[in-house]
Amino acid sequence: MRRTNLAVTLLLGLMLSGCVTTSDQPQRAKDPDAARDAYIQLGLGYLQQGETESAKAPLSEALKIDPGSASANIALAMVFQREGEYESADKHFRAAQASDPNNPRILNNYGVFLLNQERYPEALEAFQKAAQDNFYGERSRVFENLGLTYARMGQVEEAKGSFERALRLNSRQPLALLEMAKIEFTAQNYVPAWEYYRNFTEYSGQDAESLWLGVRLARRFEDHNRAASYALQLRRLYPASAQAQALEASE
Repeated sequence: MRRTNLAVTLLLGLMLSGCVTTSDQPQRAKDPDAARDAYIQLGLGYLQQGETESAKAPLSEALKIDPGSASANIALAMVFQREGEYESADKHFRAAQASDPNNPRILNNYGVFLLNQERYPEALEAFQKAAQDNFYGERSRVFENLGLTYARMGQVEEAKGSFERALRLNSRQPLALLEMAKIEFTAQNYVPAWEYYRNFTEYSGQDAESLWLGVRLARRFEDHNRAASYALQLRRLYPASAQAQALEASE
């Protein structure tokens, strides 16, 4: 799994309040807003359960009632994104943004979609706009995503600045901690790299890339127990990875 996915702010269950159920179709209410919201909740319930095909019908009904519903459009965007229907996902992301252009959650999720599509300038624009909301409760994730985008674009100093801002807002952001460890390691600043890395391991599981970084850092500080532990995990969990091959070559 690519680390980018850790930075996604899921909208499921957050766009509307109330309980989610998929047991019955919502009854047409006299209040169109209530009917729309019931259909959206039903669609979100299916989406949470991974039933994307079932989610489409109630979300489409919601859009028939309210074509400009940002909540229905963003939910459909996520349905199509999961299905790999990227043109349809983009269409609904854009519709959601058009309905609520300054919503930082929509901007952040659209930015992640654009980042995964390697549309870096557009992703950067979405994250920068989302970051302007000083009261957004998950602003640290936005800066984390900004850092990832800058890193993909080869702008290391900008990436570092964004990750540092993410960590000032939330010192427990594992992806930002790992990325800072990688940046400092590449710059041969091993003391801060080791500190960032050890903090990262407190809040996150590991993949092949992070374990290999851990092996190299532990070796630098002659922490033989940790080096051996990371190496063992790398061999067991990711035996066919490029990082496991690099480990074997290093020994």
